[in-house]
Amino acid sequence: MTKTMTVEGMMCGMCEAHVADALRKVPGVEKVKVSRANNQATIHCQEDVSDEALLKAVNDTGYTASNVQVAEETGGKKLFGFKK
Repeated sequence: MTKTMTVEGMMCGMCEAHVADALRKVPGVEKVKVSRANNQATIHCQEDVSDEALLKAVNDTGYTASNVQVAEETGGKKLFGFKK
């Protein structure tokens, strides 16, 4: 399952790394990508990872997390139908 969330307060690459590290420590999180340019974190996780656990992990680091959503799955395809 892939989830996205809004993360505000990131100013640099170290901020992105700090948020990503916090999310990776949540049990069930498999992969994380954080973008300060988009104010967004993308989290690949097991289905039983709660939105509350993800929000708490980020908020406890001093950043503001909100708006957790399940990302639309693409079925393993990228643009123009090429496989990942």
